[in-house]
Amino acid sequence: MGDIRYQSGMGNHFETEAEKGALPIGQNSPQKAPLGLYAEQLSGTSFLAMRHENLRSWLYRIQPSVVHSAFEKFELPLLKSCPFDEVEASPDQLRWSPMPDPDKTKPCDFLEGMVTICGNGTEGSVRGSAVHLYSINRDMGDRYFFDSDGELLIVPQQGRLKLCTEFGIIELEPLEIAVVPRGVKFKVDLLDGIARGYICENYGPHLRLPYLGPIGANGLANPRDFLAPTAAYERKKGSFELITKFNGSLWRSECDHSPLDVVAWHGNYYPYKYDLRRFNVINTVSNDHPDPSIFTVLSSPSEIPGMSNLDFVIFPPRWMVAENTFRPPYYHRNFMSEYMGLIEGVYDAKQEGFLPGGGSLHNCMSAHGPDTDTFEQSSNVELKPVKIEKTMAFMFESSLVYKPTRFAMESELRQKNYQDCWSGLKPNFELAKSGSK
Repeated sequence: MGDIRYQSGMGNHFETEAEKGALPIGQNSPQKAPLGLYAEQLSGTSFLAMRHENLRSWLYRIQPSVVHSAFEKFELPLLKSCPFDEVEASPDQLRWSPMPDPDKTKPCDFLEGMVTICGNGTEGSVRGSAVHLYSINRDMGDRYFFDSDGELLIVPQQGRLKLCTEFGIIELEPLEIAVVPRGVKFKVDLLDGIARGYICENYGPHLRLPYLGPIGANGLANPRDFLAPTAAYERKKGSFELITKFNGSLWRSECDHSPLDVVAWHGNYYPYKYDLRRFNVINTVSNDHPDPSIFTVLSSPSEIPGMSNLDFVIFPPRWMVAENTFRPPYYHRNFMSEYMGLIEGVYDAKQEGFLPGGGSLHNCMSAHGPDTDTFEQSSNVELKPVKIEKTMAFMFESSLVYKPTRFAMESELRQKNYQDCWSGLKPNFELAKSGSK
């Protein structure tokens, strides 16, 4: 398929060719495309979207995407979609242990190893999202996938992945993320034998960099650190399986050639990756604990300004220097619903139980915050500049309530004693000794 190379910049219009002369000059769809290729446009927005929001790429491929057999429905029992109504959403705080490594006697690829934890909205309304986990131990081989319902934000926690896409190859490791847009065909191969991680399926408007506002021109995620692949193609004949997730169901078809046969492409709609270690943290240098919005990497807006359909927020290594301040995340109840995961290390608000590969769900107005041990330690420690290191937690945050799946509520992974982590928080109230009664 060619060398693995990247182009730098978020939202840029790129052009790339794996064979010289494959890109037409001056026209997107000439009467005859160069090298006997077919011209095909992939649109991620409606044709009438405003120019600065219009997403599309032109693909120059060996055979067009229409060449495949009729689709037939099939199921993967633990991969769910809207409507999420298996069980009733609960106001309780929920937490899960990590998925176990896959059974060596039962090989499973990226699709077979995917389990849905929770979701909201509907894919047809361009609103909502779903949270999945994956635990896999084999390559997809001659199986390819594209999601017609939404874009996929992939967050590896263990093991490196090789994403072979229509646009080229992306290699991904823990502490990096990748976004595969709606409709882009790809397969996942393993670079370390097994892999485990998180996926957020975004049904809403595409993820983009948040507005910086008073922060100014620099800070948070830098556009130049987002990397898109350069063109690379497979020219293979044989029997290949093409799977799509469409309108909440899985469909399967066959084709006699690799779907990854794009020799050249140009446009601003493509898969990309980002290294979370490059995030430029903004934090307080005086007092008090800022809101977690200062850690937003990507955001999917909703129809209501300022109320995101989905935010992707991280908690990376950083200096803590606030004076006379309770430094961990404060106790809070908030409008947004939060699914939190941990890639590595320890989260600074939980000293035990919240493990790499695990997750927690705090829905709208469900109270949460530091556990008892964290509160006691942070309330009494001498405040000096401290660097939080070797950690990376994240949140999928939505303005819609996340409804858990039956698997999430009934699985042995669920920590049913989660609420006990706050049971030691006793009343410390004392009246000031001022002579008043």
